[in-house]
Amino acid sequence: MGIKSTLARPLANFFTKKEIEKNLNGIKVQEKIFFNLLKIGRKTLFGKDHNFNVVNSISDYQKLVPVQDYEGIKKYIELIKKGEKNVLWRDRPIYFAKTSGTTSGAKYIPITKDSIHNHIDSARNALFANIKENPTADFFSGNTIFLSGSPKLNNENGIPTGRLSGIVNHHIPAILKTSQLPSFETNCMEDWESKLEKIVQETKDKDLRLVGGIPPWIKMYFEYLLEETGESSIKNIFPNLQIIVHGGINFEPYKSQLKKLIGDDVDFVETYPASEGFIAYQDSQTVEGLLLNTNAGIFFEFIPAEQALSKNHKRLTLRDVELDKNYAIVLTTNAGLWSYLLGDTVKFVSLKPYRILVTGRVSHFISAFGEHVIVEEIEKSLKEALTKSNAIVNEFTVAPIINPPKGKSHHQWLIEFEKMPEDFAAFERCIDIALRGHNSYYDDLVEGKIIDSLKIKILPKNSFKNYLKAVGRLGGQNKIPRVSNDRKFADGILGVG
Repeated sequence: MGIKSTLARPLANFFTKKEIEKNLNGIKVQEKIFFNLLKIGRKTLFGKDHNFNVVNSISDYQKLVPVQDYEGIKKYIELIKKGEKNVLWRDRPIYFAKTSGTTSGAKYIPITKDSIHNHIDSARNALFANIKENPTADFFSGNTIFLSGSPKLNNENGIPTGRLSGIVNHHIPAILKTSQLPSFETNCMEDWESKLEKIVQETKDKDLRLVGGIPPWIKMYFEYLLEETGESSIKNIFPNLQIIVHGGINFEPYKSQLKKLIGDDVDFVETYPASEGFIAYQDSQTVEGLLLNTNAGIFFEFIPAEQALSKNHKRLTLRDVELDKNYAIVLTTNAGLWSYLLGDTVKFVSLKPYRILVTGRVSHFISAFGEHVIVEEIEKSLKEALTKSNAIVNEFTVAPIINPPKGKSHHQWLIEFEKMPEDFAAFERCIDIALRGHNSYYDDLVEGKIIDSLKIKILPKNSFKNYLKAVGRLGGQNKIPRVSNDRKFADGILGVG
């Protein structure tokens, strides 16, 4: 074992034990964080606007500060961009993480001197947890690569601004920095395909032991490597590869494909980073769920998922949550986000310690006919059909078709197959039966002949890639919506494909 890994092991044991202990005492830790946030928040413009001076409890806070999305804080962000201090948090942010996804354009999510540690330390803790659990872990002794957005940052009135992954790239711990790939110049390239080709050239002869990124881009990187080298597996290229760190989207649709590309066992470590905060990470290969970051400057609230878009919602704290119920996450953070609706839904699979699974997005569902089918149900149904067939799916998305020229309304599944099922009709039926079992409202609609059973449209290979490229969203942290309540994404793919 290399010297870096040997030195890292006692640190890994210390931090992993500490985070578990804090999580097990999560209710007390969360209350302490809340009052620390409130103390600083009272001196901000936001705190004065929302009467923080009279807030003495969590319930007081919930009455005075409504749950809001980015549009609710946008006016404060604009003041920060103009140069004002102490607006959402003390002083000014040290970064803006720029993301897309609002009705009025890009979001500028503040990252402060206090909150940057949440992003960096949480990623470190995920790696340390793997070291503690795996006595042979030695990935610090070789090269590492994080497939990320460009670390080149723009300037927003004195505040460096860019993608979260690019910002984090500037804070890679020293233990990884000296062995990090690719070169800074290559990482700054914007065109994803050209960048990937250059990354392959810079890494194919290295001792790569850790690969990080979102699953579809890891998959694409591996495919480029195999094409370039002519090898049959990634393990033939990188025999010491030990760990794949992934996050951002559900891993399950990619797991079997990545295993096949790699050709041997490695550890897959899931993380749950967002521009708004690092929410959770996988701390064990043998236990289900991601360890909730209860001790990282974030105060969590949870709204029952079915109430998330309603004004009459119930706001719960860690004290109130239950197992196997879907919740929308609300964050109050040391980046200056107050009662911020993240947009993701999760469910708890353990309360001692607190572990979660990401189940979807508040806005990613189909309810064109009153069924409210969510991402988790979609993905479970596909997984069940794949288990019973020999098919392999590259990518997919689901959208409703309302009042088609022929036949009844239905759910349309756009699927790009790596390998077609031997019995396509049986595969289609299997998904539909599974979905009806997971969602009684959908079952009632099909049973009552209000809508037809779902229908699959087969897309040519690379349809999703070609569409993302055409709209300038190929690479980085761009994600494919698994389910939509409208036809925008689906029609876009069909138009390009």
